[in-house]
Amino acid sequence: MSVSGVGDLGVLLRAVTFSAERHRLQRRKGVDASPYINHPLDVANLLANVGRVTDPAVLVAAVLHDTIEDTHTTAEELESTFGREVRLLVEEMTDDKSLPKAERKRLQIERSSLLSRSAKLIKFGDKISNVTEILRDPPADWSIERRREYLDWTERVIAGCRGVNDLLEFHYDEVLARGRAALGSEA
Repeated sequence: MSVSGVGDLGVLLRAVTFSAERHRLQRRKGVDASPYINHPLDVANLLANVGRVTDPAVLVAAVLHDTIEDTHTTAEELESTFGREVRLLVEEMTDDKSLPKAERKRLQIERSSLLSRSAKLIKFGDKISNVTEILRDPPADWSIERRREYLDWTERVIAGCRGVNDLLEFHYDEVLARGRAALGSEA
């Protein structure tokens, strides 16, 4: 993005509004069924306030990272509204929903090391947010074993993203360790 100063804040707020509108009917899978928009906002917050990421395109893409995958938003629409850089970042974060879930998960592991630096930052925020949510408010039908498997899977995805931000890595490792301790104690 080529805007600076207050313009960056305006674009970020426009992205928040856009994402909130697109995700307005969606809920998280946890028992609390919190509004889905909480997740992309949490990802952007983690990047800015834990990882100290200041790149406006990364923060805007973090807010929008699930719009192509989980709403009727098109890549072209993102590009015309937020620019090519944001579009490309969101596309890097987008799973192909036509594939079976197991294949999508395998591909995330396989492709994580190939992501751009910016997409790796967003991937860190995404996985930190998801692990935290799985521990705080898991889906009612997720057994302890399924939650453990999810933690293991995120660790394999994150392995390919390491080396981009020490603060996010440290935070992820802390969240993962707390999760493993909590799930181990419930067994």
